[in-house]
Order: sequence, then structure tokens, then C-alpha cells
Amino acid sequence: MKSILTSHLLGVTLALFPAFSICQGADRPAAGHVETERRLVELGGAKSVRVVVRMGAGELNLTGGAKDLLNADFAYSRPSWRPDVVYEVSGGRGTLEIREPEGVRDLPSSERYVWNLRLNDDVPMELEVHLGVGKSELTLGWLTLRKLEVETGVGECVVDLTGDWKRNLNATVRGGIGKTTVRLPSDSGVLVRVIGGVGTVNHRGLRQMDGAFVNDLYGKSRITLEVDVRRGMGEVNLEVAKSPGVI
Repeated sequence: MKSILTSHLLGVTLALFPAFSICQGADRPAAGHVETERRLVELGGAKSVRVVVRMGAGELNLTGGAKDLLNADFAYSRPSWRPDVVYEVSGGRGTLEIREPEGVRDLPSSERYVWNLRLNDDVPMELEVHLGVGKSELTLGWLTLRKLEVETGVGECVVDLTGDWKRNLNATVRGGIGKTTVRLPSDSGVLVRVIGGVGTVNHRGLRQMDGAFVNDLYGKSRITLEVDVRRGMGEVNLEVAKSPGVI
């Protein structure tokens, strides 16, 4: 079993504290206090990876484009909110987990908690994202995904699946309370099943077929994305869009 993790601290604080203040309240932020940190995780000997992201509160932006397995930038108002990043490799399979520590679920609106995560485009990957309260944008269409599970909470979440797909994908998106947008490619076959829940379902660029929603290339394209959307109590938007870079 092998663990590979490199951490580099970019910035610490925007305010200075007297020594006695640090002793009495080291984790209480002053006005404007923000810590920023970059962390890199090398792929190591893994041929495939499972990535799990757990964020109970805050803002998450997740996309591809990393040369390593993970290139992450974090911003947080309190030292105790420093995210945990754990990576292990066993038998050629890597497991990467990015999770928040205890206590961030009660995030005050005046404080900042932002994760910008970039993953490697080329390594075969199973991805799980578990969200709580906040805003998230997941741009996933350029990753080499084998499986996708997204669980939203309270707030707004965009799951963007437009991209250059090389293989079929089975995905599950569990809606919570708020607005969930699933952006779908126009250049691959798409079938979306909306299951349970209450609230509004808007579908742009899709037609209904046998209780599901499909795009024009469904049944014609060699690549098919099948997405199960399990509704919660909010709004679900299904949108077909042209993939960036595709003419």
C-alpha cells in the first residue's frame, strides 16, 4: 500500500494578531482572514482510481486538466477547516478521498470555504461527490469516467457532462433541496430517467420516450450516457448543449 501526497502552502492570512490573541482564540477568524493552500497528489503506480469528494458546506468547483492525479486549491477562514486529502495505491488501483473536517457544516455566511479541484483527464476513474449546503459546479465531460455518483444537498449544483466521450457512462444524480442542473452532450446518445421526488423538471433539447428523456442521437451514436436523476424537493433542469471545442 502506497500513499503519495505533496502539500504546498501558498498563503496564510491577511491580518496579524498579538500573541495573547492567538493563545486565547487561534481558530477565531479576524475580518478578512483567509488561508489559501495548494495540494498536489501524484498518480503513482495506479492504473485506475476511485475518487470520493465529501463537502458538507461551502463552494465546490471540480473539473479536469490536472497533470497529476489532483491539483487542488483551497481557501478557508479557519485553520481547523483545512481539508483532509488521503491517497493510497494498492494492486494498481488508487483511492483518493477529499473531505472536510468536523465543524464546517455550520458555516457562517460571512466566512469563506472554497475548493477548486482539478483531476487528471486520462486515468480511468470512478467518481463520487457528496454535497451538503452550498454551491457547486462539476465540469466532468473531459474526464475518463467509468462511473459517476453525485449526491446534492441544499443549494445549487451544476453537473456538466458535455465533452468528448470515448466510452459509455452510467451516472446517478441524487437531488436535494434547491436547484440541480444536468448539462448533457448533443454529440453523444443520452437517456435520462427521472425517478421519484417532487418539484419541477425542465427538459430542454430532449424528448420523452418510454417514460425517459432522450436526445436526437440516442440509439444512433456508438456512445451512450445513461443518467438516473433521483429527485429531491427542488428544481431539476436537463439541458442539451454543444461540447466545448466540438464544431
